Amino acid sequence: MTPFRVDAEEQAALLALARRSLADRLGASAPSIGLPPRLEQLKAGGFVTLRTVDGGLRGCIGRTSADAPVGSVISEMAVAAGTRDPRFPSVTREELPGLVIEVSLLGPPMDCAPSDVVVGRDGLMVEQGGRRGLLLPQVATERGWSAEQFLDATCTKAGLPPDAWRRGARLQRFEAVHFEEAR
Repeated sequence: MTPFRVDAEEQAALLALARRSLADRLGASAPSIGLPPRLEQLKAGGFVTLRTVDGGLRGCIGRTSADAPVGSVISEMAVAAGTRDPRFPSVTREELPGLVIEVSLLGPPMDCAPSDVVVGRDGLMVEQGGRRGLLLPQVATERGWSAEQFLDATCTKAGLPPDAWRRGARLQRFEAVHFEEAR
C-alpha cells in the first residue's frame, strides 16, 4: 500500500523547494513557490537525490523518521545531498542548473521476511551489529535486480557481507512516493 498520495501541484512545490533550498545554500538564485497547506502538516521521511542530466548520481541523502513536516525534511535533505554526501565533493553554484532533483517520500518501515520483498514496490533497510543500509525502491528497478540481488546490495551498502540477510540481519521494507524534475 502506498503511504500517501502527493498530487502534481504538491510534487512541483516540493521539487521547487528542494532546488530553492540548495540554491540558497550555494548563493545561487532559484524561483520560490509556496507549499500547499496540506504539506505543512504532512509528516514523512524523505530523500533527495541529485543526478546529472545523463542520469549519473551526484548526491543522495535522506532520513527515515516521520517526525517533521515534509517541507522541512525535503529542504534539509536537498542541502545535505548537495553538500554533505561523503561520496562526492560539494555541488557548486555553477553545476546546480545542470542537475536533476528527485524526491522520495517514505512510508513507515515494516519488519519483513526476505520472501515479502517486492522489487519495484519496496525499499529496503537492513541492520546488524550497529551497521545499517538503505536502498530506495527505484534502485532495484533501475538496475534490473531480482529481490535476492536487492537484498545483497542493501547488505553491502550497510558494510555487511552480501548474504547477511540470510544470517540474522534485521530486514525492513517501506514504500515510497517518488517523483523528479523533467530532464
